[in-house]
Amino acid sequence: MNIKRNINTKEICDQIKKGNITALSKAITLSESNIDSDQELANKILAKLKTKNNDSIRIGITGVPGAGKSTFIESFGNHITNLGLKLAVLTIDPSSSVTKGSILGDKTRMETLSVNKNVFIRPSPASNFQGGVGKNTRESIFLCEAGGFNIIFIETVGVGQNEISVFEMVDFFLLLKIAGSGDELQGIKRGIIEMSDLIVINKTDGDNINKSIIAKNEFQMALKLFSKKESEWMPEVMNCSSIENNGIIEIWDKISSYFKLTKANNYFYKNRIKQNKYWLREIINQSIIDNFYLNERVRKEYENQLKKINENKVDVFEAYQKIILSQKT
Repeated sequence: MNIKRNINTKEICDQIKKGNITALSKAITLSESNIDSDQELANKILAKLKTKNNDSIRIGITGVPGAGKSTFIESFGNHITNLGLKLAVLTIDPSSSVTKGSILGDKTRMETLSVNKNVFIRPSPASNFQGGVGKNTRESIFLCEAGGFNIIFIETVGVGQNEISVFEMVDFFLLLKIAGSGDELQGIKRGIIEMSDLIVINKTDGDNINKSIIAKNEFQMALKLFSKKESEWMPEVMNCSSIENNGIIEIWDKISSYFKLTKANNYFYKNRIKQNKYWLREIINQSIIDNFYLNERVRKEYENQLKKINENKVDVFEAYQKIILSQKT
């Protein structure tokens, strides 16, 4: 179904630049839509909002379930806005594997942050997009930056070596952990540690303080096994308590030090160019895949081969050849 909306893209762009949250939300909704006409409108808006966005800071935040990501983001976000900065939080909801629907809205998990006038929170379903981030997260980042948000948080679904997608769209990658979960080192993939610019041991409070200090030392030792980053930054491990707001100021100071270093040595700007090249390839690849399945002959042959596989009448490689040939006929 293709629904034509009566939307003035120039007016939306003007309103986004003025900081209008309603216009920003509408543009993100269009970019997330699967309707062709909505995608066409979204592409026009993105094309008109030309900006280099080199003044913004993009921070990826990931961690195992139970690490306290939402509590940390609320505490950390409130500190950032107290500094006079505007914050956009793009949170990726877990999606139902059956309905593909969003299970939990993050605004319900960030009560004080959600009513902060200098904060924009946008939950979106992760669905099956590789990397733990929503399919249109890159476009949402761009739109938020055009709307004047200085700091962008991208909270990912979880941790794993396929989290490369979020790494390729942020300037700083923060891994959130807790002590006493029984997986301080064993449960973390090597790739995640390599990508991390800072590891934060959250919930360093109450009976968990000693365990958290031990976990910090273990991770600090593990970091020494990795080679020096291209950015010349040496990742560190820090403790914090999001509930008690302990360590939050120090974490922001550490992140600020990272940006001072990487802007001075030009890595920040080179990495942005590298990311833009990566996302150009991703957009092209996705477009090729979409166009492939939009081919009616391909779609019919695909369904036909699925039925034959279900009946055990054909193997995967033979089915693949049939589908590819259907595109050429």
